[in-house]
Amino acid sequence: MKKKAIIISVGIVLLLAAILIPTILISRPTTGKIVVIPLSGTITTEGSSLFSGSTITPELVRDYLTKAEKDKAVKAIVLRIESPGGEIAPCQEILWEIERVKETKPIVVSMGGTAASGGYYISTKADKIVALPTTMTGSIGVIYQVTNIEGLLEKLGIQIEIFKGGKYKDMYWGFRELTPEEVEIMQGMVDKYYEQFIDVVAEGRELSREEVRNLATGQIYTGTEAKELGLVDKLGDLDTAINLAAELADIKTPIVEYYQPPKITLWSLLGFANAIQVRLSGLSAQDIILLEILSHNYRQPLFLYQS
Repeated sequence: MKKKAIIISVGIVLLLAAILIPTILISRPTTGKIVVIPLSGTITTEGSSLFSGSTITPELVRDYLTKAEKDKAVKAIVLRIESPGGEIAPCQEILWEIERVKETKPIVVSMGGTAASGGYYISTKADKIVALPTTMTGSIGVIYQVTNIEGLLEKLGIQIEIFKGGKYKDMYWGFRELTPEEVEIMQGMVDKYYEQFIDVVAEGRELSREEVRNLATGQIYTGTEAKELGLVDKLGDLDTAINLAAELADIKTPIVEYYQPPKITLWSLLGFANAIQVRLSGLSAQDIILLEILSHNYRQPLFLYQS
């Protein structure tokens, strides 16, 4: 009789376990952390300063993503992008970094008011892209400008002697008119970067090169238009992107952590002080513009939307 009672008791316990354990497992929420990373400004190799404003650099993105990568509680990443684009090489470095990290943690891009040209370029390889209906995005293309200041220098009585080794070494400086051959060389360089942009979008958005080429006119698209054209996945705000990231990471109750933008450093303040010193030196606005042209005339092709 006692043995029978024990068997019945064990049976009841097993029955209750069979009923309760699945219920507990199903109702228990899956928790995990989602980090929101702010990327705001022009994409360049130079850090933010009071004078230049906020910038997005490969080093900054790498630091953010490495921090998220090392935090085992982080299950997904949201990149909040507000950028008109910028220099091509930093755009490529950032894209590679995003591709690397998304192998282990899903990445969702949340576009702000503007995520165009290079800002769109670095978004293309994310797992998902969310844009506001009013986001200005697209601007798939390349721009390259060389300012010819030969006439200005003549008017100011400035003569610059150039000694060069290499037939085309001075073609980028803007101190003379480009020859037809040099124009062809520069256009060829732009065309190669343009094809690179098309390839990246086609691969990231799973579109044909011909489809992307038809869209790659350099024009701006609204978020709504970009969604219709397949350039973004969903319309919504930052919360929409966070929810989508939670879904990709299979998180039912996400803990959201917002990474803070870097603080202005002493080096940045020194840069701002130098700018003030130049302005207080008695130079006119025209003088400052001329100095700016002369010191930054060696331009490079850009993935940049210029409004």
